[in-house]
Amino acid sequence: MSTFGTQTRALATSAISRKPRQGRSLASFERMLEATKALMLERGSEDFTLQDVSERGNVSIGSIYLRFESKDRLLHAVIAQELEQVIAGERAMIDEVLAQSGSLAEFLPLYIDRYSRFLAENAALLRTIMQRAAIDPAVSGPGRETAQRSARMSLDAIMTFRDEIGGADPEIKVQAVFQIIFATIARQYGLGATAESGDEKVWTLMKPELSRMALAYLLFDEQSSIRPADR
Repeated sequence: MSTFGTQTRALATSAISRKPRQGRSLASFERMLEATKALMLERGSEDFTLQDVSERGNVSIGSIYLRFESKDRLLHAVIAQELEQVIAGERAMIDEVLAQSGSLAEFLPLYIDRYSRFLAENAALLRTIMQRAAIDPAVSGPGRETAQRSARMSLDAIMTFRDEIGGADPEIKVQAVFQIIFATIARQYGLGATAESGDEKVWTLMKPELSRMALAYLLFDEQSSIRPADR
């Protein structure tokens, strides 16, 4: 079952001028995508030419133009594929962590560790995609869609343990915790450095919760175990 989001699927579909149908043409098509991805990782940007792709992938320039109208379209195809793989990989990671966790106390440290590793492994390519999204509306929509789907998976996973979460609104608490976890990891690996990473709606929702968490932490008396609500 495809993990494509609606906008990501549209990006993938519009990128390709002519889809490969036979084994040899399909293999050549895959080499184009793999070579482009390898160059994006190697250069840390889109600073390469279709000739570079041709040489790296052992495909002719004519074959590339048969499948893609331009370098931009080739990049769109690679980005759509990578966004799909990020979602699929993250889903598998979260499912594995949930399967090993019987409580929130077991889940959180394992999740943070595995999520950190996952973002670290994908950081280089995600940074390049973010750079593209900042200047290309065709990519910004699918990028935002993927970020939202990614966040929803983590939120749902933490909410699996909602019976252990105190307070009147567990969902708000879970969103605040996830945003802090993501922001910390993203900063560690250099993600979210562009305007594309910002979401004003999420920030508006999270600011009051962040303030409350900071206040509760500062007022908490660890030695006497007196919480602000008990004073």
